[in-house]
Amino acid sequence: MRPIRPTLAAASMAAVLALAATACGPSEDNAGDKPSAPASQSADGKITIPDDLKDRLKERGIDLDKWKNGEWKNWDKDKWLREAQDFVNPIIEDLWDPDRMRDADKPPEKPVDNDISGDEGVTDPAPAPVDAQAVKAPYHANAAEAGKVFFDGPQGSMVCSATVVKDPANPGKSNMVWTAGHCVHAGKSGGWYRNIAFVPSYNDGAKETAELEKAPKEEIAPYGVWWGDWAQTSDQWISQGAATGGQGAAYDFAVIHVTPEKGGNGKSLEETVGSALPVDFNAPAVPKIANMTATGYPAAPPYDGQKLFQCADKPGRLSLNADEPTMYRIGCTMTGGSSGGGWVAQGQDGKPALVSNTSIGPVTAGWLAGPRLGKDAEGVYDAVSKKFAGPA
Repeated sequence: MRPIRPTLAAASMAAVLALAATACGPSEDNAGDKPSAPASQSADGKITIPDDLKDRLKERGIDLDKWKNGEWKNWDKDKWLREAQDFVNPIIEDLWDPDRMRDADKPPEKPVDNDISGDEGVTDPAPAPVDAQAVKAPYHANAAEAGKVFFDGPQGSMVCSATVVKDPANPGKSNMVWTAGHCVHAGKSGGWYRNIAFVPSYNDGAKETAELEKAPKEEIAPYGVWWGDWAQTSDQWISQGAATGGQGAAYDFAVIHVTPEKGGNGKSLEETVGSALPVDFNAPAVPKIANMTATGYPAAPPYDGQKLFQCADKPGRLSLNADEPTMYRIGCTMTGGSSGGGWVAQGQDGKPALVSNTSIGPVTAGWLAGPRLGKDAEGVYDAVSKKFAGPA
């Protein structure tokens, strides 16, 4: 993997899928509050931040007028915003250019502990590895809801995967994306990641990496770059999420609300890509599920993060803590970078629905595990939807 540009060079990351304990969002107390107007960048390049947010952040010694000129690279502990109400992700136009997107191939994870012999609860035998299959190009015709998440952390630019999901408050016009909590926040030992953006159908034509070096942005991001103007995840992930060992993995999910980088044409993300998946928060137990399909952009070797892959398998159960929900687990050879990618199964109405997302996997990359979505996940989802519901 080529390093990214020197000023943003990421530290060496383990070439495996793993848990990055990083997810944060509004607490239960303020989850239903209306958000401040989203931060944005005007034509003259000035970042517009709501005054109330500016005041709160200035108390932390952060001058947002300097943000786009490099202040966002300051990862000092006191400058790394952690609290949900301090989430800020102002659009910096063209920051995610083709070169930066192509070179952001570092997953945010480290290996999960592969020894689960002491875990309590229901755990089935580890599944046999299932070889990931390349999604047929164009991706938009075969997995229109799938895309890639780009963001910056202290180690440099990083990547995850995500899925366009329906918004109950805006039927047919969703701007909501589902991913893993560790793709938006660094968990109990850190804060919000920065410059979070979603690119649906990234590299839609499945071009080889060498071809992408000369490809225009329209081919790499055919449906544009969508910046997160709000992100939210579970309180459990905030308090328990850790970089290794699977802590908090049962609650490792997040929802990002997005807005187009350059204003768009008035269409929502769902209208732009032509599809969005419903989310099933009461998915059947493992014995009742015949098959699950996980989709993502694996970036750790032998993959390079430039192409979309899928694994399909009958799920098993993985319990990391008897006090937490049992996770789904499938055989799959996808590696880091596929984190956050959607898991799809037949919903209660017989139609495809998102039922989980990639969270963790072993050093050997033979399986993946994802949270079983329930009331906590539904609470996060509903809170983000309500924030952008508009006037009643």
